[in-house]
Amino acid sequence: MEGIAHRTVEVNGIKMHIAEKGEGPVVLFLHGFPELWYSWRHQILALSSHGYRAVAPDLRGFGDTEAPASVSSYTYFDIVGDLVALIDTLGVDQVFLVAHDWGALIGWHLCLFRPDKVKAYVCLSVPFLRRNPQIRTVDGFRALYGDDYYICRFQKPGEIEAQMAKVGTTYVLKNFLTTRKTGPPIFPKGEYGTAFNPDFTKTLPSWLSEQDLAYFAAKFEKTGFTGGLNYYRNLNRNWELTAPWTGAQVTVPVRFITGDLDMVYTSLSLKEYIHGGEFKKDVPNLEEVIIQKGVAHFNNQEAPEEINNYILNFIKKF
Repeated sequence: MEGIAHRTVEVNGIKMHIAEKGEGPVVLFLHGFPELWYSWRHQILALSSHGYRAVAPDLRGFGDTEAPASVSSYTYFDIVGDLVALIDTLGVDQVFLVAHDWGALIGWHLCLFRPDKVKAYVCLSVPFLRRNPQIRTVDGFRALYGDDYYICRFQKPGEIEAQMAKVGTTYVLKNFLTTRKTGPPIFPKGEYGTAFNPDFTKTLPSWLSEQDLAYFAAKFEKTGFTGGLNYYRNLNRNWELTAPWTGAQVTVPVRFITGDLDMVYTSLSLKEYIHGGEFKKDVPNLEEVIIQKGVAHFNNQEAPEEINNYILNFIKKF
């Protein structure tokens, strides 16, 4: 990771850690859960070598960025507010946006709330999730998949953290990052157990080194998982707060990329939504949907060269 600069900036009332490299138009990378700026290590090096300024923050509650204590401090508005302030701090009017997992959800809402800040958006794994005015988000998940669906299991503060603590930080991270199980993630009742990865083995995949895992583990050992889990605990609150945007479209140019083994792509009827025309209705400037064969959820880390090329080929058009 030589040559990547690190600094702390003040945004929206918190101190945020960012990693950056390169000169030129800004490409802003947003990570997911349980991840960090480090998830974008391959993209930072690639984009910075092609004439872009790659910037990857630890999002609110993660890594070396501040983690407010209150659960209610992790709504879409708080986190998008951090990013708008960050873009201003970087001294630019607009950025190219690249985001994955929870970062993708935040990215969609940055595009929804402040389309003037985003030139184009490369979204990984999580498509735009249309707000259903009839049912709150977590209630909808519970109705579909029951109380053991992972998002439902994350709702009660302290509960899943205690179970994760029993198996240890490294185990949790390895279990999340290496899963190739498709379909909705269901947690065994009353324990963290095998959780995301029922075929859990000690062997790491070729794309995740012991050094990579150690970096993630060292940061989460220090912070715990609560900051990131608080994002899930605001899904119903976000549903309430975003009522004015019901039916609103995302108008920025978008390229969407996911793996055919991704747990998101293979649940929630999202294949039908993505390929049946509804996604395009919500995101009229959706230029392309790319499905990577044999690739699972963490595609930016699992297939980095392919992802780098997809990002570069898209943003160079603007």
